[in-house]
Amino acid sequence: MIEIRGIRKSFAGVEILRGVDLTIAAGEIVALIGRSGCGKTTLLRCINFLEDYEAGEIRLDGEVLWYRQQGGEPRRRRAEKDLARQRQRMGIVFQQYNLFPHMTALENVCLGPRFGQKLNAREVESRGRELLARVGLSERLAAYPAHLSGGEQQRVAIARALAMKPRVLLLDEITSALDPELVAEVEDVIRGLTREGIAMVLVTHAIAFAREIAHRIAYLADGRIAEIGAPEAVLGKPRDPGLQEFLRRIR
Repeated sequence: MIEIRGIRKSFAGVEILRGVDLTIAAGEIVALIGRSGCGKTTLLRCINFLEDYEAGEIRLDGEVLWYRQQGGEPRRRRAEKDLARQRQRMGIVFQQYNLFPHMTALENVCLGPRFGQKLNAREVESRGRELLARVGLSERLAAYPAHLSGGEQQRVAIARALAMKPRVLLLDEITSALDPELVAEVEDVIRGLTREGIAMVLVTHAIAFAREIAHRIAYLADGRIAEIGAPEAVLGKPRDPGLQEFLRRIR
């Protein structure tokens, strides 16, 4: 469903992604692991076009995302209307919840489909209530972010992403800002989503969780995917020397 080919991205002349190739099937969960600064979050931001990239191509269901290119002409960024349409097929959740503080949990979840997809208010509210119930927050619809725990805020953020009915969900270290006792409740929500058939790309340092939930694990190093495969192979019998050392240090 997602095809990533030869993605290259630099910041201030320093190349962070050096030709990343990755294919993700419909309903597949891929966990990205690696040392801090290896390009995991940058890759997620390129997939969702929160960052542009100098070279490469990303396709979703066969459609080329973010740029147009005809013949031998230089590629051009798509029109904003096109970008907005394509973005609606992806959801992204960050380690910081980024909820609007002046809106209730339900209002935060309803905002995207109400104004981004121009859906009927009653339909959107029904969907918002359903999603908040799915993440265990049916009793917190009217609560403002300041009155929610970190785990509750993160679950609202997940519900907000799901409200757009994305084909792909990108998750960037979504438990790293939480106290340990709140991590489990967010991980439980992600476990529940595995039955939804949504493709997920998960950046995480929680190796045990990645082993449990991912179909494949990709290890990034020096801006490339150095090793990828089933969790039992990548984590149990790693071939790449850098991955072997990385796992030794975090265990």
